[in-house]
Amino acid sequence: MTGPAAFELRSVFAGPSDAPILRDVTVDLPARGVTAVAGPSGSGKSSLLRLLNRLDEPVSGDVSWQGRNLHDWSPTELRRQVGMVFQRPPIFRGTVRDNLRVASSSLDDVRAAAVMSDANLPVELLDADASTLSGGEAQRMCFARALLTEPRVVLADEPTAALDQSATGSIERLGRTLADAGVAVIWVTHDTGQLRRIADHVLALVDGRVASFGHLPELDVHDDPIVRRIVGAA
Repeated sequence: MTGPAAFELRSVFAGPSDAPILRDVTVDLPARGVTAVAGPSGSGKSSLLRLLNRLDEPVSGDVSWQGRNLHDWSPTELRRQVGMVFQRPPIFRGTVRDNLRVASSSLDDVRAAAVMSDANLPVELLDADASTLSGGEAQRMCFARALLTEPRVVLADEPTAALDQSATGSIERLGRTLADAGVAVIWVTHDTGQLRRIADHVLALVDGRVASFGHLPELDVHDDPIVRRIVGAA
């Protein structure tokens, strides 16, 4: 890996203690760019992501953020720096503005308009009922909500899995914009086409273990055909 690490995982096991989903995972995840996490269903992609902002805890091993073990961070403090966007965007009752205020109760009009712009949403939607948003708009609203805490990392757990092609492209461009602005993005995907469009780095998981980590040109010629298949090598 080149550059500093955002997260350092050392000998991490996670999931049920008698049948862990993640097994002996040791990897450094970069503090820059888009890191795609890919692998077959059940390989531990979402489990790994949930460890990174303490939605789940490892059975054993250590996970560190900015050089500090996650156990030394309060979940609230950590989650203001490590935002998360889920496959199915959680929408709260009320307007889009009300949903954004879940992340920032003191949100004013200027900041609200700015974060809507950052998420490629028209400011006119601020007073719309959040339940009326399209799937793509709802997902972008959730990105906007995550951005209100000015995170250093955004974790995205298959954020486009339920979206059409147009909405998917919009979310991918948003992820790329965030990465180019210095926010590290760790993005779980099962879509090899998406992986090849957005990834600066790829973490390939197989059966809960790290099969490979690196850049696409390296993984395209990996010795393991499973890794080559995961990254969609020609």
